Amino acid sequence: MPGLEVRSIDYVPLDERHGKLWHLGPLWFMSNAQIATLAVGLIGITEGGNLLWSLVAIVTGTLLGTFFMAFHSAQGPQLGLPQMIQSRPQFGYVGALLVWLFAYVQYAGFNVFNTILAGQALHATVHGGVRLWVAVVTVVALVIALVGYDVIHRAERVLTYVFLVVFGIFTVGVLVNLHYPPGSFDVGGFRWTPFLAQFGVVAGYQISWAIYVSDYSRYLPPGVTVRKTFYWTYFGSALGGIWLMVLGALLAAWAGKDFDTIRSINAAGDQVFDGFGAVVLLFAALGLVSVTALNMYGGSLTLISAIDSFRKVRPTLLVRLLTIGLTAALSLVGALAATAHFLENFNDFLLLVLYLFIPWTAVNLMDYYVVRRGHYAVAEIFNPRGIYGRWGAHGIIAYLVGFAVMIPFFSVGTLFVGPAAKALGGADISLFVGLPVSALLYWGLSRSIDVAAEQRIADAEAAELERAAHEHR
Repeated sequence: MPGLEVRSIDYVPLDERHGKLWHLGPLWFMSNAQIATLAVGLIGITEGGNLLWSLVAIVTGTLLGTFFMAFHSAQGPQLGLPQMIQSRPQFGYVGALLVWLFAYVQYAGFNVFNTILAGQALHATVHGGVRLWVAVVTVVALVIALVGYDVIHRAERVLTYVFLVVFGIFTVGVLVNLHYPPGSFDVGGFRWTPFLAQFGVVAGYQISWAIYVSDYSRYLPPGVTVRKTFYWTYFGSALGGIWLMVLGALLAAWAGKDFDTIRSINAAGDQVFDGFGAVVLLFAALGLVSVTALNMYGGSLTLISAIDSFRKVRPTLLVRLLTIGLTAALSLVGALAATAHFLENFNDFLLLVLYLFIPWTAVNLMDYYVVRRGHYAVAEIFNPRGIYGRWGAHGIIAYLVGFAVMIPFFSVGTLFVGPAAKALGGADISLFVGLPVSALLYWGLSRSIDVAAEQRIADAEAAELERAAHEHR
């Protein structure tokens, strides 16, 4: 099959690097500009906040969360590796399983939600039953994920252009035709609890992309700058996220207790002209197919990485097929078995994602930008007895301590409210606790690392790394 990707967790050699830096913009724009993201913008309204402060929380939460996510993107061209395999220098060859397990659960959780939404959108427009369309969406996404990197980039660029037209018209219709409850834009309607709930979920949603980002920049040549890679990723992701989350808040405020993602989009679209709601839903389903493919692709890379921790894996096309197939199957089973209870608690799922990945992103970015400053012996990342060890005590300790100090500040709906969160009236500020604690603790523990010695090993192994990559091909 032309364009079929053969690489997975292995290093991408320099002569296979290709693509244009600006391609990151539409990829991350469209990855966020789909209706699963729209659902993230409801939290402030459903928690009793007014529309104005929900919009402020959405914008500020997105700008903060995307900041961390985009810095991960810049690692891809420099290392030529997918994102999660880069956790080995901080957590160790086996120790990185700690975060890989959480990452795989995230991929599965998002895919269950995405495929159900796509099935509902297609059933509402062309009928046939939600379960049938869930299966169709899963199969199509599997094929896209299998073909891999280039087709995913190309599909997201095409979808971006169509999105700007379809959702541009839809957004104008929402702004012009819908009416909002009294007090929606009252500055005096500020309340800490719904504001921080919305802010935390939005920031967590954006940070949750951090486990993907260098997967889709790792084929770029290393000559692209960190700054430009950051900018294209940041603005693409932030604009797509803010657009859809703001739409979600506007629709939730307009529909009130009658809000339902699919029905409300359909009704708001028909306010523009009869039948336009169906057009919006059909295109929204395509967006959900594309992001489901991203999750399958990333889930496959994470699963291969995990298996490789126990038994050395030669990342062949067959291994890619098997791991993508397994990830798709788990997603399908989860979606078919999911209940309305799962969908109602998507907010709680997003908060749990935030909690699990705040310490990881702090450790990973501190290691890359401050401790090792981008200098890694890539070949050693694949060596079970290499310089990074089997267990990275510094990373594991910093992660666990950072997570532990966040627990009193957790506020997860009716599931758990920590004592510090109760004292703050239910407000969740765990993000502002876990990030600095994990980052600073890792920095303090890692000051003994001999980065210069590691760089000498990297220089000595560079030629062999390129040769081995070509041999695999």
